[in-house]
Amino acid sequence: MERSSTEVVEMENKEVIKEGKSEMEKMDELSDHFKRKKGGIITMPFIFATEFCEKLAVDGFSNNMANYLTQHLHMPITKAANTVTTFSGTAGLMPLLGAFIADSYAGPFWTITVASITCQIALVCLTLSASLPQLRPPPCAANHACQEANSREIAILYFSLLMVAIGSGGIRPCVAAFGVNQFVGVEPKHKTKAWVFFNWYYFVMGASMLLSSTVLVYIQDNVGWGWGLGIPTAAMLFSIPIFVFGYPLYRILDPAGSPFTRLLQVTVAAFRKRNVPFVSDPEMLYQKKEIDASISSDGMLHHTRQFQFLDKAAIVTVKDDIKATQKPNLWRLNTVHRVEELKSIMRMLPIWAAGIIFFAASAQQRTFSLQQANAMDRQLTKSFQIPSASMFLFTVISMLTTIAFYDRVFVPFASKFTGLSQGITFLHRMGMGFFISIFATLVAGFIEVKRKKHAANLAKSTTLPLISVFWLVPQYSLHGISEAFMAIGHLHFLYDQAPESMRSTAMALFWTANSAGDYASTLLVSLVTKFSHWLPGKNLNNGKLEYFYWLITCLQVLNFVYYFLCAKFFTSKSLQIQTNEGDDSKGKGLELENGV
Repeated sequence: MERSSTEVVEMENKEVIKEGKSEMEKMDELSDHFKRKKGGIITMPFIFATEFCEKLAVDGFSNNMANYLTQHLHMPITKAANTVTTFSGTAGLMPLLGAFIADSYAGPFWTITVASITCQIALVCLTLSASLPQLRPPPCAANHACQEANSREIAILYFSLLMVAIGSGGIRPCVAAFGVNQFVGVEPKHKTKAWVFFNWYYFVMGASMLLSSTVLVYIQDNVGWGWGLGIPTAAMLFSIPIFVFGYPLYRILDPAGSPFTRLLQVTVAAFRKRNVPFVSDPEMLYQKKEIDASISSDGMLHHTRQFQFLDKAAIVTVKDDIKATQKPNLWRLNTVHRVEELKSIMRMLPIWAAGIIFFAASAQQRTFSLQQANAMDRQLTKSFQIPSASMFLFTVISMLTTIAFYDRVFVPFASKFTGLSQGITFLHRMGMGFFISIFATLVAGFIEVKRKKHAANLAKSTTLPLISVFWLVPQYSLHGISEAFMAIGHLHFLYDQAPESMRSTAMALFWTANSAGDYASTLLVSLVTKFSHWLPGKNLNNGKLEYFYWLITCLQVLNFVYYFLCAKFFTSKSLQIQTNEGDDSKGKGLELENGV
């Protein structure tokens, strides 16, 4: 039977449309192919350049800041110590602001870019204040009291430090999250690649800390603070165009919305329904995958029975007026996944808080340990004297050595007994760090006793040399070893246990623990200064610094007991992995290997 001419034309048109769709699909596949090529290892030099220079600038100044404040701005020791820890504390709080802006509005790329420019402006101000005589007090005249910095000079210093803290707060959390994003989704083994990134992330930070605590500190003490601050200022200026230049290579994700807003919505919804009775079956709680699609690519969070009062935010009532085609009012009704996001954060906070005392103890390396080094023999040769701030070098070396030993020796050995690819869980790793840190401050107290005893003998004999600064190596090294265990384990814990949409916030929480530790140190120094004479204003020989170290040791022992109890009752998050059977498949709750 012959087809009509109309039928023939229609068939030919269908073939053309089919071929057109095929070509269009090929173009889409080719476009997707090139999109998938973005990210990966090629982006790391551009990203790490910013992290390296930020760490070089901030640590290059903060490690030696106590000397700058006491020797050039003529501050008393305790005031300088509080200024250092207050600056570090503020710099540790700012990542929360940076993470909020990145997650909610700007994204990590633009947040890092603007924050780098802010940090650059602050470094220029610091360099000028250290270089121009009219912006700092005059040198101490012979047989005259030193003139402390006036209000204008202090104002310039504080403004510059605040700008550095703001800039650093935009860089620190976003670099880690942005770097991991370059691997996520690029390859099926992206999670393995993510942990490789963290290894390099810490290596770059360690290398920067090594350079800042040696070369930069030497330049600051022996060449001048103008050069000592000018070099990291130039390095930051160099890193900004490098980071921006890599823009075409980056895998850039759109902001998923503020995690803080979602947490607040769940809290408000649960409070508004506080009088609604609990449901007996968790399956009756509200779930809608379309709402959570952008924040649950790794899988939906499985319902847990902890903090059941929050489940009320997911109970459907008549007032909610749910329509299948509309998004509910999230201030009244939330999905189970969003409720579990808040529960995950609440489970993390007690262990996060255990890091505060640890970082408060570690902060003493930049304050009173520095003053101990100033009162000891730092002469290495006849023509070279070790800068006191360079003693932090032993912390960095021991930290990097421990990291290498942990990854190459300890993990393969421990995995034979535990069956875990990571050797031990991150909770055990953190616990080891807490335990070692106790000995760091305990040893520091005994070394101070020996230093003061030697100083007393020195006052009676003019031929007796000063005690060697290398007596401080054990306390610095123990701090480095403890940091390799606790700090890295702490960051891995926060990243791993945080909901996927809050990983930038998890990075910020890590730095917030540092901040809280610095503020705790400031408060502790202020209270000890007010109620005792342990911490003198000028001469350590007139005080009882060892008592202060042992006070911190006692606090760390109590903190270790607190952490042990928190870790014992901690429950890892679990994911409801979706199957391919359809949208209504239940999936399976999986706890992460590193959890408990």
